[in-house]
Amino acid sequence: MQFGIFTVGDRTTDPTNGSTPGEHRRIKAMVELAVKAEEVGFDVFATGEHHNPPFVPSSPTTLLGHIAARTERLILSTSTTLITTNDPVKIAEDYAFLQHLADGRVDLMMGRGNTGPVYPWFGQDIRQGIPLAVENYALLHRLWREDVVDWEGRFRTPLQGFTSTPRPLDGVPPFVWHGSIRSPEIAEQAAYYGDGFFANHIFWPKQHTARMVDLYRRRYAHYGHGTPEQAIVGLGGHVFVRRNSQDAVREFRPYFDHAPVYGGGPSLEEYMRETPMTVGSPQQIIDRTLSFREYVGDYQRQLFLVDSGGLPQKTVLEQLDLLGEEVLPVLRKEFAALRPAGVPDGPTHAARVARKASATD
Repeated sequence: MQFGIFTVGDRTTDPTNGSTPGEHRRIKAMVELAVKAEEVGFDVFATGEHHNPPFVPSSPTTLLGHIAARTERLILSTSTTLITTNDPVKIAEDYAFLQHLADGRVDLMMGRGNTGPVYPWFGQDIRQGIPLAVENYALLHRLWREDVVDWEGRFRTPLQGFTSTPRPLDGVPPFVWHGSIRSPEIAEQAAYYGDGFFANHIFWPKQHTARMVDLYRRRYAHYGHGTPEQAIVGLGGHVFVRRNSQDAVREFRPYFDHAPVYGGGPSLEEYMRETPMTVGSPQQIIDRTLSFREYVGDYQRQLFLVDSGGLPQKTVLEQLDLLGEEVLPVLRKEFAALRPAGVPDGPTHAARVARKASATD
């Protein structure tokens, strides 16, 4: 089981003091978050991709390349790579290059994003979101696996005798997750290729997540990649932790109430009851996270959102200390004890290289 942190890189005003971090400070804070994540024992750091205010991570490969030089074992991922508005040729080149820089500690999460205006900014039509995601990934998949590609599709110019450089490290492309909150077509796409499926697990009740993961698992088996239990599943989740639950709720409430994605809707208590958001003590985080396997089965990666909504960096880093000291060790032990034989581990470059070598022996 892999545990990690993901960030959306928002610059939200702190409702308790009215301060808004500048772009420079927010970018540096994300680097500090990643370095701290490795220090306290997390396995993964993932960044979103956005091209509009109030977000800053418009260049994930630049950010992750810098973090690669500051860390030694952390898997560096995206929590969204915009497969719809990025050119798949550029994705193939950029992330293979990053894979070499990071000695294989790289994977990607493909997604359509949640910002409609980004489509025309990059010359695309939001009404073609799903077809773009399907066609662009079909090309990316080939670019990483075929040395010379001839290709023609609907959304970009044809390729003739094209070779993407550099080639993937050790001949093994970065592992790909297909991330979605609501689209069954994306679960189907992940299953078709035998890739991972990442359910964002924020905003929606557990019944919705269970249906999406179940669809992916069934279709994964249908396409002959293994049993449903062997499908590679990841979950997101939003947490805020203090040593006792009363302090956690009291401190987090103003950030929830004024957050652009939460404020004005259900109360914090209603949201915690109806979605996977967990605000409370370390034991409450542990209990809630362990409960996820009851409706999605055994899974491979759990990412936590801890730094959005204007939280001060000091508070964010305190979250990581508590999670690293009191939550992660228990979760690792409990998930390992509950895991049936035959359920695969989280994907790593080394394991995938070994698997490729054994398949060709």
